[in-house]
Amino acid sequence: MENNRYHRQELFQPIGKEGQQKLRNCHVLIVGAGALGSSSAEQLVRAGVGTVSLVDRDYVELTNLQRQQLYTEEDVSEQMPKAVAAEQRLQKINQDVTVHAHVIDAGPEELSSFAQYVDLMIDATDNFDTRFVMNDVSQKYEIPWIYGACVSSYGVTFTVLPGETPCLQCLIDYIPKDGATCDTVGIINPAVQMVVSYQVTEALKYLVGDTGAMMGQLIGFDLWKNERMELSVASLKKDDCPSCSAQRTLPYLAYQNQLKTAVLCGRDTVQIRPPREERVNISDLAQSLKRNEQVKLFENPYLLSMEIDDVRLVLFQDGRTLIHGTKDITEAKKIYYQYVG
Repeated sequence: MENNRYHRQELFQPIGKEGQQKLRNCHVLIVGAGALGSSSAEQLVRAGVGTVSLVDRDYVELTNLQRQQLYTEEDVSEQMPKAVAAEQRLQKINQDVTVHAHVIDAGPEELSSFAQYVDLMIDATDNFDTRFVMNDVSQKYEIPWIYGACVSSYGVTFTVLPGETPCLQCLIDYIPKDGATCDTVGIINPAVQMVVSYQVTEALKYLVGDTGAMMGQLIGFDLWKNERMELSVASLKKDDCPSCSAQRTLPYLAYQNQLKTAVLCGRDTVQIRPPREERVNISDLAQSLKRNEQVKLFENPYLLSMEIDDVRLVLFQDGRTLIHGTKDITEAKKIYYQYVG
């Protein structure tokens, strides 16, 4: 009886035993551990990719469970950071691979720090600010990345190969940006899985060296409406693109373009990020806040959650704070300074 867990995958001729060994030696960075990220991570771990790093700034909530397949109700009750919960589940799926969880925001410095280690990046985030940072990191360090997005029953994906294909900046006029989010128009899980299928398949092609089989097109679809679109984009590469041309300036890596406050996509939430990373002693802060009887606290090793009236603050060890219950940055800062300092 065949005792090799990858036997069926190795029977697939474009991968084979040689390709499987290549996968074992690869390192993939997934930015975002939500719907796209959790599913992509599971598929890559099951496929035997040697190292998978997960970057995510958020924690598990009840509404995530409809489509974010690595998480459980227990993760919700414990407010587990998504990256940590994903790592724990993935290691139970395949102990032969290495999974790294990073509960951080995906800014220029953070993503650049992975550059010398990773072979490929997968976009599983929910905002274009982070995607543009990924795009510029990709061009600076010549690391391919796979763009993906989905909402409602619609999805879109494209693979960026530095020096060969147009980058996200070149294509931005051709990618829908109508402001719709999962919180405003909803999402069905099959749309997530379709995008993931494209992203992971492209990843496997690249990692085993079968780049000639890669799509080379911008793919869009609407599962509910039975629509599919393929856009040939080679001619859209811009000679004056600030991100990928010979005269590139990589604008999204510049300090002045780094967000310190951000309204999270469709979440009625503001993230406040200190100018410099600073480790926060969660236990000490919790002790100081317990003196305020109006503040309801929840603490675990990764974060401190505090509820005041209709507002909830979640403080992470790296100094980031999520302020739920407002989209007003000025109001969010006021609450932050009042309770965090």
